[in-house]
Amino acid sequence: MSRMSPGVMAQTACDWLAEQREAMTECLKTLVNIDSNSYDKAGTDAVADVIVEWLEADGIAVSRTPRPEAGDILEAKLPGTGGDAASGHVLLMGHRDTVFPTGTVAERGYTQRGDLAYGPGVADMKSGLVLNVFVLRALTRLDPLPFPVHALFTADEEIGSRDGTAFIREAAAGARAVLNAEPGRISGNVVTARKGGAALLIEVEGRAAHSGVSHADGASAIEALARKIVKLHALTDYASGVTTNVGLIEGGVSRNTVAPMAKAQLDTRFVTNEQRSELLARIEAIVAEEEIPGTRATVRQTSGFLPMEPAMSEALFARYQAQAEKLGFSVDGEFTGGCSDAGTTASMGIPTLCGTGPVGAKMHTDDEYCRLETFVPRAQAVAATILDLARDSRT
Repeated sequence: MSRMSPGVMAQTACDWLAEQREAMTECLKTLVNIDSNSYDKAGTDAVADVIVEWLEADGIAVSRTPRPEAGDILEAKLPGTGGDAASGHVLLMGHRDTVFPTGTVAERGYTQRGDLAYGPGVADMKSGLVLNVFVLRALTRLDPLPFPVHALFTADEEIGSRDGTAFIREAAAGARAVLNAEPGRISGNVVTARKGGAALLIEVEGRAAHSGVSHADGASAIEALARKIVKLHALTDYASGVTTNVGLIEGGVSRNTVAPMAKAQLDTRFVTNEQRSELLARIEAIVAEEEIPGTRATVRQTSGFLPMEPAMSEALFARYQAQAEKLGFSVDGEFTGGCSDAGTTASMGIPTLCGTGPVGAKMHTDDEYCRLETFVPRAQAVAATILDLARDSRT
């Protein structure tokens, strides 16, 4: 059997995708109309049920790893038996969870006005899930694929991928490239760099005392925490892209009691892994200082994302941009301060591109929307970029 060239394969996949806009829109409606908050395991698993049904209907193998608390992990695999199979697979990524509480669909489910689709998670990132499903379906029309293509569907990205990160690392190991279908920017751009972030919990212990009778016997955890917050906020450096923000505090037992405890939640953002290491070390040093005699403090990271540094997207973006131009649309790369799972794979040294989903805007708000006319061309660009990687080996 003769093998198709990468160019012919790309054209075959793109021709099939060109006829799928209506089907993509119907699939998007189905997913948006399922509540799937990060803490709603039943909801995120319901989304998984639908994705499995779609993929298996096209003969695509899907493995499902049950999780005790978070949503189950799905991984779909196209085998890819071409001559370049030994050089590694391509991984598509997407998360099924949204930030919207269970019950949101009943209040405002999927709606469509012209070319704009609205609803909870319509852009972030149920449209990206649909795009990845249809890219896989397009690639099943090619035989043989030059190398394996896998897709991972996780369920807790919006809360820091505390359960999903280990599965992402496992699925990405040995990959030649990763494309993460977070929403395309409102500019139409993809994401070529992202900040990393870490969420930290600081807890301070003090010593209680009556604030009128025996004030001197106390050691205020609140005062100690307040002094630390000033120092922590002073770590912000806008020029380098590092920010720190204590967004939540609590403590004490009553107005007239010297506070025996206090705690704060700290958000940090950084551009490089080097900045991350330095910042966390400085935070630990500040927390370790005894601000008030008789107080002590601890800090622990509760969640976090590694940064997606620009060098890890450069070559892959160039391929994507070239394929987009062939398809008739212009695209550039864009930096964002938001975090995503793309930082995990980029920090593993794997070429990674993010924001490859359909274009959307106003994410995490009641006005979130997806531009439906971008579904087909951006799915075509992803498929063509994947197949363009085969040109390196001329399978």
